[in-house]
Amino acid sequence: MTAAEAEPFVRVRDVFKIYREGDIETVALRGADLELTRRTITSLTGPSGSGKSTLLALIAGLSRPSAGQVLIDGRDIGRADEAERSRMRGERMGIVFQSGNLLPFLSALENVRVVMTFGKVRGDEAHARGLLEAAGVGALADRLPRQLSGGEAQRVAIAVALANSPELLIADEPTGELDSATAAQVLDLLVRLKEERGLTILLVTHNRDVAARADRKFTVADGRVTAA
Repeated sequence: MTAAEAEPFVRVRDVFKIYREGDIETVALRGADLELTRRTITSLTGPSGSGKSTLLALIAGLSRPSAGQVLIDGRDIGRADEAERSRMRGERMGIVFQSGNLLPFLSALENVRVVMTFGKVRGDEAHARGLLEAAGVGALADRLPRQLSGGEAQRVAIAVALANSPELLIADEPTGELDSATAAQVLDLLVRLKEERGLTILLVTHNRDVAARADRKFTVADGRVTAA
């Protein structure tokens, strides 16, 4: 392992995020620190309003910190413009949301392929089908999202998130709408993908049983991050 590979893929350093509406200020994060070690699953738990979603948005480059640094592989995306943050998100990250976030009028296969159209990977249909197979839903390639169960839709969403061969996978409450047995299957998939593809995974969840599957565990409370 090189010195660069030994460095955390993500570093959040003394980050503050303040929302202003008129004369009212809301401090969502206050001096937050977090490191995501390469090729590990890191869980982030905490109650609603604790700052989890704000921290996720900063790491994904969907928002910028009011102060502090958000470093992705050494690059401070908090100082990057919107175009640069969008490029980094498209080339180096995959995001899975609680609801799956699939385009309802496209099949599972088409949902994977449309991401390839706009990203760095110009994969063919065989590559897209391979991702669905890796996610355990290869037989469902031609189905629309409404024809999938909750667990199947989340597996397709994971395949979509892998379409551009990301280094960082951000999973935002990926099991929040699933029963415990289906949630366990989705988590098994994430663990397997980490091992097979060397992914760095951030798992944001309310569920402590889900968080327990992570290699490293943190909690957010009152805008600060601590080891769980």
